[in-house]
Amino acid sequence: MPDISNRKGDHIDLAVSGDVGFHNTTTLFECVRLVHNALPELSYDEVQLGTSVLGKRLSAPILIAAMTGGAERAEKINCELAEIAEERGYAFGLGSQRAMLKNPALRSSYDVRRVAPSVLLLGNIGIVQATQMSSAELQDMVGSIGADALCVHLNPAMELVQPEGDRDFRDGLTTLARLTAELGHPIIVKETGCGISAEVAQKIRALGVAHVDVSGAGGTSWVAVETHRAKEDQKELGQAFWEWGIPTAASVALVGQHGFATVFATGGVQSGLDIAKAIALGANVGGIARPVLQALAQAGPPGARRFLERTEQQLRTAFLLTGARNAQQLRRVPRVIVGELERWLSVFPPLT
Repeated sequence: MPDISNRKGDHIDLAVSGDVGFHNTTTLFECVRLVHNALPELSYDEVQLGTSVLGKRLSAPILIAAMTGGAERAEKINCELAEIAEERGYAFGLGSQRAMLKNPALRSSYDVRRVAPSVLLLGNIGIVQATQMSSAELQDMVGSIGADALCVHLNPAMELVQPEGDRDFRDGLTTLARLTAELGHPIIVKETGCGISAEVAQKIRALGVAHVDVSGAGGTSWVAVETHRAKEDQKELGQAFWEWGIPTAASVALVGQHGFATVFATGGVQSGLDIAKAIALGANVGGIARPVLQALAQAGPPGARRFLERTEQQLRTAFLLTGARNAQQLRRVPRVIVGELERWLSVFPPLT
């Protein structure tokens, strides 16, 4: 079985420059038309982007979403991006901590508190690994890196294509119920690029899960990532399921009906306008991963900073051009839903 650090290195290389995007599936944010307000009666500086999430104040509803960990290069990437998140008042998500459980020497690749002491920091573990661990062990894992919350990721499609992936996905609901009751930190149930359905949202909300990250289809396909690493039959399986998943905009709209305290919109989010549309559909925070990583790879921390500055500028502009002073008002502005997203929402109508 390949060393997990090598696998994480493969993931970084593919995420930066590989053909790992969905080829035909989009996020469907292009199907959300926010209605222009030519008389917003609002100044640019009056727009309030700040929000409170999981007990911490963000200067803007932006998450530098989970990307990596568990490899030598991952430490540098995580620290550079976490430092930017600290400077700009964003949230920051770590990649799966499975690697540090297998090899404690890799813990340093997740240790970003030395550069980001106050950032909203999200730990990360797979549901299969969480099922196999006690609540106390998971609490120690979260505490060892000073995370504020634990993302428990659901990734059956990715695992089935991954050469060394998991195959048994039983007892996930039982595990989430246990962690909701026993873990000393909030948990965030997240997908990894295939989205969360209304049915799954209803099930986990009934367990008491209060925070969710849809991680929908339309951005990086982790099935595609693993397809590049697979051989023979597994590669054919990955090619067949390359486009699998619920588009991010559809997942946000479906999940947003179930009363979660926090909905993170990740999966193919490219811009501040995408984040504004996600908020209008019911999200609290928009998360960006691959574009930030690519900006970092191309031009270092200054390039990542410039990308995020543009993202925040676009977000503030979208607020003003809809006449929304804050996120609460943005959720109430007129919008038009067209095309495929309209069809998704007609199949799964809003709850009454």
